[in-house]
Amino acid sequence: TAISVDELRTMLEAGQAVTVLDVRTAEDRAEWAIPGSRHIDAYAALKAGDPAALDALDLDGSAAVVTVCGAGKASLMAAEILRAQGIETRSLTGGMKAWSLAWNTATVSVPASSATVIQVRRTGKGCLSYLVGADGEAAVIDASLDPAVYLDLAAQQGWTIRHVLDTHVHADHLSRSRSLAEHAGVTLHLPESERVAYGFAAIRDGDTISVGGVTLTVIHTPGHTAESSCYFLDGRALFTGDTLFLAGVGRPDLEASAEEARTRARLLYRSLQRLTDLPPETLILPGHTSEPVPFDGQPVSAPLRRVLSRVETMRLSETEFVETILGRIPPTPPNHALIVELNEAGETPEGDVTDLEAGANRCAIS
Repeated sequence: TAISVDELRTMLEAGQAVTVLDVRTAEDRAEWAIPGSRHIDAYAALKAGDPAALDALDLDGSAAVVTVCGAGKASLMAAEILRAQGIETRSLTGGMKAWSLAWNTATVSVPASSATVIQVRRTGKGCLSYLVGADGEAAVIDASLDPAVYLDLAAQQGWTIRHVLDTHVHADHLSRSRSLAEHAGVTLHLPESERVAYGFAAIRDGDTISVGGVTLTVIHTPGHTAESSCYFLDGRALFTGDTLFLAGVGRPDLEASAEEARTRARLLYRSLQRLTDLPPETLILPGHTSEPVPFDGQPVSAPLRRVLSRVETMRLSETEFVETILGRIPPTPPNHALIVELNEAGETPEGDVTDLEAGANRCAIS
């Protein structure tokens, strides 16, 4: 009667026939959803025990059904109704909270570089992390999943992880980079900062890190946070963290007073202007996306010229940029203060962290 996140993730990745039926409210679904899922706003009726809650559905029975709600309770009721109709149905254990840890991958083609880049996407959260491999070595950028995921992916490619990096101290998810570095037996690299309470190798603007025969160059891009940095791969691809997204820029207000946010918005403008000087074909690989990531193998990426055409705020004057960005601040990520505290301490709580990390990504300002 139930299906785990890993089971459903594997089915979707393999392209198996399955109908994912979201029974949450329209408002909750708009926040975040499973790619390709169907929707019926049946939550209130299900909670009320209405046996006709799903009568408006038209299911042909050709595919198994997986019902989904916020935490896995209303979906159980929906599954019972459909099974009584003879439809093979299971409920997603833990609901969308548990789905926040689901992931898939895409291989990124980087022209004129010998590196192979694997984009690891938390489809249920929008977090994007990266494995950069060359000549049997690999670096991991912005790890947001269990270390075993990256170690297994690297092993499949015949790579040994030599470097682990974060672009900044994250506020919407728990960084797994410290834990991954410990499991891999390597040094953790972080942008120079006094924010964290554990040991790391500080990297500064212009520093380089070699991965096999390729090079990552540090570009300090303060604004989203004071330490935020991007990593430039062989002058061809840019891992931008939360500084620049495909259709927006990073928010400057988290863990900041109003005046600090204004100062950081100015810094962000100058950092973004610096990025506009890079070659227009530079491939932008952001640290997050604001949309659920399909199981399609297509990277979340775009050349810089296309990003610049989409992000109109980057074409404003500094004054206009600051006022526009501060006027568009989205709601803060859930539990962001505690997540920042844990990331600064380098700690990951024992047990289930889905309640802590649940909710859509809100690091971008479009």
